[in-house]
Amino acid sequence: MVFNTILSTFRSVRMRQRWLLGAIATLTASCAIVLTLMTPAQATGVQIWPGSPHLGDTISVVMQVNDGNAPTLEYDGGRYPSYLIGSNRYRALLPTTPLDRPGRKEIRFALNGEARNFAVELRNRSFPTQSIRVGSGTSTSATDHELNRMRQFRETVTPEKFWQGAFARPAEGRVSSEYGIRRYYNGEFAENYYHRGVDYAGGTGTPIYAPADGRVALVGRVADGFRVNGNSIGIDHGQGVGSVFIHLSRIDVREGDRVQTGQLIGAIGATGLATGPNLHWGLFVNGQAVDPVPWREAGFE
Repeated sequence: MVFNTILSTFRSVRMRQRWLLGAIATLTASCAIVLTLMTPAQATGVQIWPGSPHLGDTISVVMQVNDGNAPTLEYDGGRYPSYLIGSNRYRALLPTTPLDRPGRKEIRFALNGEARNFAVELRNRSFPTQSIRVGSGTSTSATDHELNRMRQFRETVTPEKFWQGAFARPAEGRVSSEYGIRRYYNGEFAENYYHRGVDYAGGTGTPIYAPADGRVALVGRVADGFRVNGNSIGIDHGQGVGSVFIHLSRIDVREGDRVQTGQLIGAIGATGLATGPNLHWGLFVNGQAVDPVPWREAGFE
């Protein structure tokens, strides 16, 4: 009787051991599957940052390319090129704006001959509203010349990358208007409008500086028809990235000049559609005005 009890206990222990070993094996396999699903970007040579972007953010997609073919990415109805940034490393920049619809966004491209499909959750962001009053003698309509020159600048794409690291502050004054603000002009809401940059307050003549290396691709003056933007400078930073500076009182560069971070390029003014002296700095990525702040705080390699 005692022997049978001992034998039964032994068998029970053996069965529990087999069950535990089986459970450990299953758990190990499950963990491997979970890790594979959690790290697809690393497993396929793709890095997407930020992982949870907000409206106005720039999304960076860095890819390890082994076949020499620069991928073209499809994102939210647009197509975006990628450019070489290192040994077999290509990077595409995807712009988002306050006018985009938040939610799940898919990024599709072919990498080393294989289709890739990633998803990011574009998160909503609250943008304040602002009321602006302009005098009856101030025109709110840009000239055709002004519109064409600004469009040409936004569409400028240079394969070479001029900037290095985070962008610098273009002016010393306080921020008077943030990116993304919605506006009422003389009490009328501006549909499909958002403030496409950051404004810095300052007195007329306050110096402004290049926030990053680049090439001066645009110089526009009131005398040439820049009625809304006023005296303006556009700097091409390369690879679809460009800075524009408007309402200037003075321009100290010429088109075609190469500029470096921190170089004096002009001075704050109140030309064009401005209620007072200020610098408007806008940053374009592949033709869309994105929030410049992440480019200053973290930067993009």
